[in-house]
Amino acid sequence: MSSAARPLSEPQVLAHTKQRLFPAEGDSDSGGDSERNGPSYVVADTQFSKDEWLPGQPVDPAVRDCLAPFNRVQIGGGYPDLVGVRNLESDLLAVDRVGDEPPLIAIEAKGETSGGVDTQLGIVQAYDRLHEANAAYVAAPTTAITETDRTLARELNVGVLGVAAAGGVDALEVPRVVGNRTSSEATALRFQAGAQGVANKSFSLNHPKNYLGYPLAHYADGDTGDLLSKYEVVNAADASRQGAAFLGLIEDGAGVALTSLGQEVVRFGTARCGSVEAALAEFEDWYRSRKRFIEVAPAWGQLARRVVFEYPATELLVTELQTMHDDWQPEPSLVDFLEHLHALHPTFTVELFIRGDDDVRRRVLTEDGELRSEALADGNVFHSPTVFQLKAMLYHTGIVTERGAEPNRLDPLEDVWALREPV
Repeated sequence: MSSAARPLSEPQVLAHTKQRLFPAEGDSDSGGDSERNGPSYVVADTQFSKDEWLPGQPVDPAVRDCLAPFNRVQIGGGYPDLVGVRNLESDLLAVDRVGDEPPLIAIEAKGETSGGVDTQLGIVQAYDRLHEANAAYVAAPTTAITETDRTLARELNVGVLGVAAAGGVDALEVPRVVGNRTSSEATALRFQAGAQGVANKSFSLNHPKNYLGYPLAHYADGDTGDLLSKYEVVNAADASRQGAAFLGLIEDGAGVALTSLGQEVVRFGTARCGSVEAALAEFEDWYRSRKRFIEVAPAWGQLARRVVFEYPATELLVTELQTMHDDWQPEPSLVDFLEHLHALHPTFTVELFIRGDDDVRRRVLTEDGELRSEALADGNVFHSPTVFQLKAMLYHTGIVTERGAEPNRLDPLEDVWALREPV
């Protein structure tokens, strides 16, 4: 992705900027420290997924790979070139953070064109993003940034990132973090950055009892994995642990700690059975059971329903399925459901359902961020944690009528998403 021999295009400026502000995990040269910087997630605007940036100027595939995943996220009055969530280093921000969450960061990039580099437009665009973002930057070739640009940016609280021809990025002006209201689009990125986002996660077990058992086994005396196996809860302790974190039952960092929801599972099991060990013993009756959990174990099924409903995406899915039912679409297919969701919650829909691979997002989304409906007929474009595992748990807890399917076995035009008990 070297650009030393030619002027920097906008995609190149943006790729270098992403590597500096959102380095790949473990990239110590760029400050990539997941323990220190906390949750991180970033997307580039869908316009950068095209093969040519300007007529006759093809985009280097390495640049496009660097910028993936793509999505169109509305922040303020427009669509930032790059938007993400991360705690940045002190040399990039005047204040580390506002509140308990990492800041939402919006970046506008400007590169060389036949008309030069429109840095002032980039500054004004970045300023507009501050209506909803916590920090905003303009990134441009260092040689194009003037003292007038820097003065204007300081007055508007916009950061200025100078990108060198060889790819180095320097913070020429550092913005202050500001507190802003959170839009639904921003919420979608925060969701992906957190432990419960589906990006790069392996939510690989599809029965809620496999996750309910984890806080019980963790609380009991003995090795958690041994107890999960002994009581025939599940033989995949790591997958159970990751899914328990995914559902908000535990906090999984340097060690495991029960959340308030996980503690409630322990209280329920102890009150019902007398001890966590006795509660785990009940799980042996459900080993390899394919029957709907809420029917074979109504009390535990109701508890699982509460846990699944606490998952951030569930309320949105249920609300919109109810809306479709009210609009005389009681049994929408997955494709119908996605088209409905995307019209109302575009960023959340893409992040929750569509895989983040460069080729998948390019197939599913136009350069303007619209859905290509024909691409949705292929089950392989979907996130397995949503269409298989999450849907299976919605089925087992009595929320939807049908269980999920693995993407390679999924027919999106026939896969029904419908409430079991519409209101």
